[in-house]
Amino acid sequence: MLAEAFQTAVRLVYPARCTLCGAVVDSDFGLCGPCWRDTPFISGLVCDTCGVPLPGEAHVGVDHCDECLRMARPWAQGRAAMRYHENGRKLILMLKHGDRHDVVRPAAKWMARAAQPLLRPDTLIAPIPLHWMRMLSRRFNQSALLAQGLARETGLPWCPDLLTRLKRTQSLKGLSVEARHAMLTDAIRVTARHRGLIAGRSILIVDDVMTSGATLSVAAQACISAGSGDVSVVTLARAAKDA
Repeated sequence: MLAEAFQTAVRLVYPARCTLCGAVVDSDFGLCGPCWRDTPFISGLVCDTCGVPLPGEAHVGVDHCDECLRMARPWAQGRAAMRYHENGRKLILMLKHGDRHDVVRPAAKWMARAAQPLLRPDTLIAPIPLHWMRMLSRRFNQSALLAQGLARETGLPWCPDLLTRLKRTQSLKGLSVEARHAMLTDAIRVTARHRGLIAGRSILIVDDVMTSGATLSVAAQACISAGSGDVSVVTLARAAKDA
């Protein structure tokens, strides 16, 4: 009774706000009606490999986008919660460059829903790593925050340092797919002390956004080379040509 009264008092002083626009909402860590409507969540028919939305109605079976048909991916399945467009882009930038860690809680819920078809009882969740020099300048790894939130939502274990970034690469923005892959060659490895942890095990790699998939490819291949089972990927957002 006392706890409920305290929570009511707190709400009166600090009402719940929309994560995007700051409008008053009914519950913490949510979106108001207009922001929810304008956020490009992915649903319906999607590419089973990268999670990009596809035209047509959802049906039994799997479909693949043209990009994934042209380019072999080392991971087995992939999903994304939303498109990297408008509010989807805003949420990514708020988390990545605005120190808005409050984005993680709702984002983890959206990612858990999107990742449901990928989850196995033995799945180990792991984030895309940052190079230590970039970690010093940024102070946090947004992918690790999302992976931790996803582990909390799904009840599955996670390993924040399963993967290590060996090379500090420049920004991949504006580079071709081939240039991205070339720059990331040998950039990510399974951390030596965790090699026994992944033997034959399903791995779910988490990142904030997928563009070409080059970083996810290097990370997935690192897991497979170290003896993991199937590797899947999930991102908060997926860049799509029609976005």
